Amino acid sequence: MKKIIVPTLAFGLLISAQFAMAANPHSEYVEGPFTQGSEVTTQCIECHEDHAKDFMKSSHWTWELEQKLPGRTVKRGKKDAINNFCTSISGNEPRCTSCHAGYGWKDNNFDFTDMTKVDCLVCHDTTGTYVKDPAGAGEVLAKVNLERVAKNVGAPVRDNCGTCHFFGGGGDAVKHGDLDSSMSYPDKATDVHMDTDGNDFQCQTCHTTEAHQITGNAMGVSPGGQNPIGCVNCHYATPHKNKKLNTHSASVACQTCHIPFFARNEATKMSWDWSTAGSDLEETKDKYGKKSYQKKKGNFVWGKMVEPEYAWYNGNADAYMVGDKMDPTKVTKLTSPLGDINDSTAKIYPFKVHRGKQIYDSKQNIFVTAKVYGKGGYWKDYDWDKAAKLGMEANQVLAEKGITYSGEHGFAATEMWWRINHMVSPKAAALKCGDCHNKGTRMNWNALGYDGDPMKNKDGKRHAK
Repeated sequence: MKKIIVPTLAFGLLISAQFAMAANPHSEYVEGPFTQGSEVTTQCIECHEDHAKDFMKSSHWTWELEQKLPGRTVKRGKKDAINNFCTSISGNEPRCTSCHAGYGWKDNNFDFTDMTKVDCLVCHDTTGTYVKDPAGAGEVLAKVNLERVAKNVGAPVRDNCGTCHFFGGGGDAVKHGDLDSSMSYPDKATDVHMDTDGNDFQCQTCHTTEAHQITGNAMGVSPGGQNPIGCVNCHYATPHKNKKLNTHSASVACQTCHIPFFARNEATKMSWDWSTAGSDLEETKDKYGKKSYQKKKGNFVWGKMVEPEYAWYNGNADAYMVGDKMDPTKVTKLTSPLGDINDSTAKIYPFKVHRGKQIYDSKQNIFVTAKVYGKGGYWKDYDWDKAAKLGMEANQVLAEKGITYSGEHGFAATEMWWRINHMVSPKAAALKCGDCHNKGTRMNWNALGYDGDPMKNKDGKRHAK
């Protein structure tokens, strides 16, 4: 990959262009046939051992990251986070780890030091034929011609990243809302940056990468992770000709006005109620063709062309950690942004809020990491007590704390806040003044801490109620 920086400023945007080299020397060095992915990796590391070592330091490999939450430093990531989708990967590894950039993570015995288990091809395939087994612990489907894929590797494109990030949670657009299959080849109306007929940004244009360390963290799994990605990396902090608009940048994130909707093309999951699972009700679909009730999962609500919810965000967030006490009479925020109207570092920011009702241990008042997949899982036996017991036994964090299932459970309400950064609209489609002010309904000004519409404050400053 040859990177060329073009020192040109256009409309406040620093343009950088990346051009892939046409030559592909790997076809001369790779020798097959291969029966499994780790055999390919064994050949890759003959020349790329240092690259593999670098990758094994990344959260894409470890699925956890040391990060700061209010009052504590924790290790958190997909590996050990509670969520309100399938609750946790503990006990569900073969299904969940189909998105791990490795091979064979079936249970807690996976060897994170084994370099041959690194999956080089999932990020570097250029054939579009590389497919992992959806329940194979990261292994490749038998039908994949691994020799062909290995001989045709190159720099990642959107589809490589999207293999997992577009389909997290078990389906297209389920988790993020602003990342789905339509972002593989989006038009300008979907995303002005990744527009295939325009800027055609790849993911790493913004998620800059050095030594296989990819910048940026999803708030859902790494709320305390550092996030050096920002609009001002390329755009001026005050990019508008209108001075009044530029004053907004002190209190309003660029994304708030320039991403007026998410889930523009594919419906995203907005809520999941596990408490209704197990009933012999008719399985139904909604107006988007999405399942609104499934016996093994409960009730869902999906949304399309969704207006974000807005909150103050100072770049930091809080999270519920495995084993934390919770109050079942209140909504537990599994992840949530930090900041308020009196925080000069915070801005009003757009979020997808995924709401759920999920299983908790009603004697200990902690959320359960339920086993839903495989032998003994809820989807097999429809037995919540068994699913809770097996899932909590498989959770290393709970094991270290000596916490086991009490035998009593209930269901409690939760929220997960997901930042919205993609699906940036053309400037003509950005929010207008009237969308938020005067009779506009976008902003709940009282919830944000204002005493009514701040447009009435002529000095333009923040005024808490």
